[in-house]
Amino acid sequence: MAKKVVATLKKEGGIEMVKVVRTVKSPKSGAYSFKEEVVPADRVKDVLAKG
Repeated sequence: MAKKVVATLKKEGGIEMVKVVRTVKSPKSGAYSFKEEVVPADRVKDVLAKG
């Protein structure tokens, strides 16, 4: 399950960036870990869809 962090990382006059945090299940141990990415705001749906 992934979620979009409410606060955006924004540069003045630049591209609006968003931090995306998703959970990843390890196939070996079954434990969950978190993967964080900073992506442009317009690509969030693409990043979440790729799984």
